[in-house]
Amino acid sequence: MENLKENGLKIFKAIFERKKSVEIDEIEYLIKKFSSGVKYVDLFGYRYIEQNRNKKSEWGKKAREGHKIMWIIKGRQYMARIMDGEYSDLKKK
Repeated sequence: MENLKENGLKIFKAIFERKKSVEIDEIEYLIKKFSSGVKYVDLFGYRYIEQNRNKKSEWGKKAREGHKIMWIIKGRQYMARIMDGEYSDLKKK
């Protein structure tokens, strides 16, 4: 499962500790930013992306309330969510 959970938790921690990069398997990956300020990391075909606080969704609201939320996406599919350090697998069984 390509260490999705392990990598996700490392990236989650780095993003929310405002680090500039994250080390995965001894390789340094930059934490990039969209013009909106939303941080993300692209890794092995997955995008690890911080929840946009400005979204009008339930998740945007949670982020504004202070929850730390990150999504793991592949293509258009949400694979996992990490909220406040809790990993949730979102793949269809």
